[in-house]
Amino acid sequence: MAGHSKWATTKHKKAALDAKRGKLFARLIKNIEVSARIGGGDPAANPTLYDAIQKAKRNSVPADNITRAVKRGSGEESGGADWETIMYEGYGPGGVAFLIECLTDNRNRAASDVRVALTRNGGSLADPGSVSYLFSRKGVIIVPKVDDLTEDDVLMAVLDAGAEEVDDEGEVFRILCEANDVVTVRTALQEAGYEYDSAEAQFVPATEIEVDLEGAKQCLRLVDALEDCDDVQNVFANFDASDEVLAALDES
Repeated sequence: MAGHSKWATTKHKKAALDAKRGKLFARLIKNIEVSARIGGGDPAANPTLYDAIQKAKRNSVPADNITRAVKRGSGEESGGADWETIMYEGYGPGGVAFLIECLTDNRNRAASDVRVALTRNGGSLADPGSVSYLFSRKGVIIVPKVDDLTEDDVLMAVLDAGAEEVDDEGEVFRILCEANDVVTVRTALQEAGYEYDSAEAQFVPATEIEVDLEGAKQCLRLVDALEDCDDVQNVFANFDASDEVLAALDES
């Protein structure tokens, strides 16, 4: 789930502990395969593939699975599917906007699964363009807080590389930049000696809808239902919640 930064961070922390690790692995492997198909199988010459591999490694995807996905995508090994990216738009509980990014080899199945997940969880499918205008495609880089690393340290490392802002999100720093500047910003971090947890293009909402505890639970149920669909690769939404609501969620 990638929506407001707090939600993105919360979901990011929980991802490695997710009971649905199999589905997480499948999404990461699919992403590697597509990246290799589009830009070639050499991570050194294909930054998108490099970042996809790094994300998979950080989520403990076995090295053999990663290698095979690269080979399938680059054509060295048979068995790769003909994946296509489809973006669905919808509304969740309380009028929250959802963008659902699918990577599928069966357009009809993907549409049906997304529609069912939405309608069963208080949402509805929306017409193309009715939701997407609320989001901008941005580069998002997550940097863990280690040692005495400060927000100013991170900002100084990435400012000249195209970073637009650096936010302190509690346990991590979140860098925003133009989607095309992800590699430049990530490289600047590496050259400064700073680790990063993820670096990728995401859809970031221009405005958020504040939800209470019940609204947060409803929205997260919808996010989980969507992420449970085999074809869903990413879910972006524009809901926000207070620290009190986040704390109450952690206790529930």
